[in-house]
Amino acid sequence: MMELQICVYTNEGKDKMVNQTLQLEISQLEADFCSALSDPNRLLILYALNEGPRNVSDLTNELNLNQPTTSRHLKVLREHGLVHTTRQGTSITYEISDQRLIQALDLLRSVMRDRLAYRAGLMEETANP
Repeated sequence: MMELQICVYTNEGKDKMVNQTLQLEISQLEADFCSALSDPNRLLILYALNEGPRNVSDLTNELNLNQPTTSRHLKVLREHGLVHTTRQGTSITYEISDQRLIQALDLLRSVMRDRLAYRAGLMEETANP
């Protein structure tokens, strides 16, 4: 996995402007990274790869997707560094690049579950005043 290090040299008077610019750039990088997670099929692919390496055919059959769709999603995940590949002859095997991705997705699911429970509680309160 590639590690990004940012070094910034500033004059004291320009610190605030540089910090705002750096924050904006980091936020853009985060948004771009998260865009790879914005499709339900890509999430399903990541969870499948969490169980072990798979090739396109394995994922196609397991997730009931067509091959071009699976390949397109894998390309997006690969370009964003979320999966990496291993070639053995003509076969390409995909693996999740960092297990923390699944931990992050599980954390997001937990937050979402809590939000849904909160909303359900609000609906119950309004139905039974």
